Amino acid sequence: MRPPARSLEITQVTEWNDGAIHAQQDSLAAEEPLEIRVDGTPLTVTMRTPGSDLELAAGFLLTEGIIESHDHLAQIRALAPDSAAKSNIVEVQLKNAKFMVETRQRNFFAASSCGICGKASIESIRRRGLRSPDPDFRVPAQVLCRLPETLRADQPVFDRTGGLHAAALFDEQGNLIAVREDIGRHNAVDKLVGWALLEDRLPLSHFIMLVSGRGGFEVIQKALAAGVPVLASVSAPSSLAVKLARELGLTLVGFLRGHRFVIYSGSFRCLPTPP
Repeated sequence: MRPPARSLEITQVTEWNDGAIHAQQDSLAAEEPLEIRVDGTPLTVTMRTPGSDLELAAGFLLTEGIIESHDHLAQIRALAPDSAAKSNIVEVQLKNAKFMVETRQRNFFAASSCGICGKASIESIRRRGLRSPDPDFRVPAQVLCRLPETLRADQPVFDRTGGLHAAALFDEQGNLIAVREDIGRHNAVDKLVGWALLEDRLPLSHFIMLVSGRGGFEVIQKALAAGVPVLASVSAPSSLAVKLARELGLTLVGFLRGHRFVIYSGSFRCLPTPP
């Protein structure tokens, strides 16, 4: 798979290897600001890896609770200023959605490492309207164990740079449905959720989401906003993430590596029911 356009940058580096010095080219994961505007009003600026920008904006609006479905989108498009060869602005027009910029606007940009650092207050961190995911969804433990290897084989930008997070969607048989990469783990999730939103596939009540980084609070919240019943990560979750998953009945799996994983919440979805 070819990396998305503008997701990579080439630079000259000097490598030291056991005393040997070599000048060579290296690939870097691109990082640029993206401004999201809603009905002509700037909403936020997030640092992201270019590529799938429309999906990122759509997913962000949904996981932030600004929209609830594809029906709320009238138009979404990338804007390219006349003086620039590339676009770092996405304009969204809404319909049938209540948007109040004074209550939604972030005070400053969201860095690629943090999905909630631009929030104006502690109270605004928790998204309203989150629902418990489908309690009837099941996935065998053996299927979960296959997911990291499947994802790793489909990360084109990571293969070139070693510096990106990924979020992937799988069905109950472990088939890879979609994957998105970004320098920010929250952006990778928003891109994936935005893809599902624009494809009119929400809620994701019969799918598993796998993230390559840790299962932080913002990732758990975004998965719940999309209706995901099982969220797995190859690393550890945070304490607040575990609390939210337990509160709403999300199956949260961490340290998914090889033939081992740890279940922090909702074990009934992936373990046999005791007799």
